[in-house]
Amino acid sequence: MTDQRQLPIDVKADVAAALERQGPVVALETTVIAHGLPYPLNRDTARALEAAVRAAGAVPATLGVVEGRIKIGLDEDQIEHFARNDGSCRKLSRRDIPVVLAERGDGATTVAGTMILASLVGIPIMATGGIGGVHRGAETTMDISADLTELARSPVAVVCAGAKAVLDLEKTLEYLETQGVPVVGYGTDRLPAFYVRETRHELEARVDTPEAAAALIDAKRRLGLAGGLVIANPIPHEHALDADFAERAIAAALAEAEARGIAGKDVTPFLLSRMEKLTEGKSVAANAALIRNNAGVAARIAVAYAGLRSGQSS
Repeated sequence: MTDQRQLPIDVKADVAAALERQGPVVALETTVIAHGLPYPLNRDTARALEAAVRAAGAVPATLGVVEGRIKIGLDEDQIEHFARNDGSCRKLSRRDIPVVLAERGDGATTVAGTMILASLVGIPIMATGGIGGVHRGAETTMDISADLTELARSPVAVVCAGAKAVLDLEKTLEYLETQGVPVVGYGTDRLPAFYVRETRHELEARVDTPEAAAALIDAKRRLGLAGGLVIANPIPHEHALDADFAERAIAAALAEAEARGIAGKDVTPFLLSRMEKLTEGKSVAANAALIRNNAGVAARIAVAYAGLRSGQSS
């Protein structure tokens, strides 16, 4: 854990109290607020995520950078600020955090950025929608999300609905295997893909309870292995999209992005926007629902993990 006295960092009072007693805390990203969902659904989803974490007995810590200060936990005004992003709030991954701090700017954390800030204060678990990964066509574009390399560095378990469906899932799993990152199904033997509950890609490990997930996190930490792990939790049945329907929409959106010459960091926002139109809003509703579900699961795992640590220290 980094010495916080060296950093421009503010830890919200309830988060600080929970960390002090080694209680359950779940880190939440801000990119979904600032860049992932339209207003006011983004603001309402941010509130719903925090409520889901609290309902399961943990403390939510929504992370971001405001005017060059790292915020470990946001208040209502700060959530509103991110939700009304006017374009000045940049996405934060490993390369971006020092720049935004130096410029005293605003930044919304990606999965990678959330892992880094969470690890600064010792938060071991975060929730998100889906991780980034290897993009389709990466063999020519080299477009690979920093989420994957961060998973090999920062000791944070990421509860997600698998990888984003627009990615090359096979290459994403291969990359994570090379980096030594466990990808564990939560109640499933196959990789979920964001809007879709199940793909053809089989996983090497599975857990079915928060206690089993907590034991896995604990085992990895006690071994002293670097990095985190992926806990892949499928989207609830009632919000899932049909796999063929989703794939047709994704293929159409990818073809349009290529035709327009959209690349790099602009690809994902474009694809999410096009998916909304191509699925007549179903993808946006699914996105919000799966993130809420992941927050609740992450909180239950955090409670189990805090109980496990408490038992070890007694």
